[in-house]
Amino acid sequence: MSETHNPVDLFVIGGGINGCGIARDAAGRGYSVALAEMNDLASATSSASTKLFHGGLRYLEFLEFRLVREALIERETLLRAMPHISWPMRFILPYDASMRFDSETPVSRFLARIMPWMKGRRPAWLLRLALFLYDTLGGRKILPGTSRLNLQTDPEGAPLKPFLKQAFEYSDCWVEDARLVVLNARDAAARGAKINVRSKVVAAHFSDGLWHVQLQTQDGAQQTLSAKMLVNAGGPWVEAVISGALRLNSRDKVRLVRGSHIVTRKLFDHEKSYFFQGKDGRIMFAIPYEEDFTLIGTTDADHSDPGQKPECSAEEQAYLLNFANQYFAAEVTAEDVVWSYAGVRTLFDEGASSANAATRDYVLRVDRSAGGPVLNVFGGKITTYRRLAESALELVDAEFGRASAKWTAGVALPGGDLPVDGVAQLRHELAEALPFLQASTIRRLIRQYGSEAQHIFAEADSAEALGNDFGSGIYQRELDWAIGQEWVHEADDFLWRRSKLGLRVSADQRQAIEGYIAAALSAKARVA
Repeated sequence: MSETHNPVDLFVIGGGINGCGIARDAAGRGYSVALAEMNDLASATSSASTKLFHGGLRYLEFLEFRLVREALIERETLLRAMPHISWPMRFILPYDASMRFDSETPVSRFLARIMPWMKGRRPAWLLRLALFLYDTLGGRKILPGTSRLNLQTDPEGAPLKPFLKQAFEYSDCWVEDARLVVLNARDAAARGAKINVRSKVVAAHFSDGLWHVQLQTQDGAQQTLSAKMLVNAGGPWVEAVISGALRLNSRDKVRLVRGSHIVTRKLFDHEKSYFFQGKDGRIMFAIPYEEDFTLIGTTDADHSDPGQKPECSAEEQAYLLNFANQYFAAEVTAEDVVWSYAGVRTLFDEGASSANAATRDYVLRVDRSAGGPVLNVFGGKITTYRRLAESALELVDAEFGRASAKWTAGVALPGGDLPVDGVAQLRHELAEALPFLQASTIRRLIRQYGSEAQHIFAEADSAEALGNDFGSGIYQRELDWAIGQEWVHEADDFLWRRSKLGLRVSADQRQAIEGYIAAALSAKARVA
């Protein structure tokens, strides 16, 4: 066991979006930072979202106006910082006056009191009011506002059942969630942070004015690092870290809620998404996904054990299929499902009666009961991760007696130094530079790496210059980059979190990629 004699200011536990976002912000303010993630970056909740930057239209029904406003403002702030992995998306909200919905939200209960004949219904004027607020609360500048569609005549109505006659269309944004985490980690590292993956915090104690944090890698090796302050961004494991590794006595609790998704064959040809409302109060998205598929989700189910890997159950898959079939004209069956995944949302437990009603807001707590400061992060959503990091740094500053300046708004993530509408031009330039690559591969590379794609593939004049061809547009040069710059240790790191090429590769291709990564890491270890 070795101990670092130069303590860092902040030690961050957890390599999801909150942990990496805080590490990046802190490093950019001049703090010395180390981060530990027990698995791969974005290996849990942060790679299993619905992949949206959104204001939370549904949250208006729970009167969470502050959260919605903050999220709406963030959409465009984030879009400017990462236009390669995030882009505007239009959402179609079908409406029919006969629809009945959950009557237990605050808005529904109020409406039932003043208009009892409307119990369980959302009148059109209420949706228009909600969408007006959605358009205006965040000071929208880039994204287009709400419009109306005639589903009988507009092409967006063609995939839907004929009883749906009208719809509202509004804006939100797509985001490649796992890449967002990796790019935050990379920017943090570029600003001096030490990123430790596959390193679990097994214990920590405070003595002599410092936290002494014991790490254990997956091969059993241990080391101890020292820090002046800890940040517990363990996501689903935040409570386990509090009571286990840190041995703190905290009354704060989290509610773990599983959200499941299915990916099906492509269900419609346009690039807009659908926002469907269910009679049980749930909502469901149907989103174009990876060009050839449709993403359908999500569910809300309590999940008791963070150590139990979340999976989309047969019941949840059936629920999502049934939900989709209430709206789509052509039946969607289990045979159409090509992949499923689930993630656990960590919600601050304030005693909500159901998972659906639990707040999506974040809560930050500083605990000094062990002698040294620990910042525990509860909840949060991907859209507000940057604001959460800013709020966290206000508390960090207070502990250190500093007044550091906010800086992340408007600062591009790696590869994002281009205009919001500059992706098409960048794609054209890369296609001219690499004419031997398929157009689909060019599109993926730009969406994955942005302006860095030109650097990764610089001076390649043929496919052979890119090294081994692993199929599905994957070449050795890209894998070398992922291993050297993005902490890839296994095939699934690359195929499911640095990309979604796992949807396309064969078992033999995956095995070849796994073998190459293992050999490259072994060679790197021998040199070191």
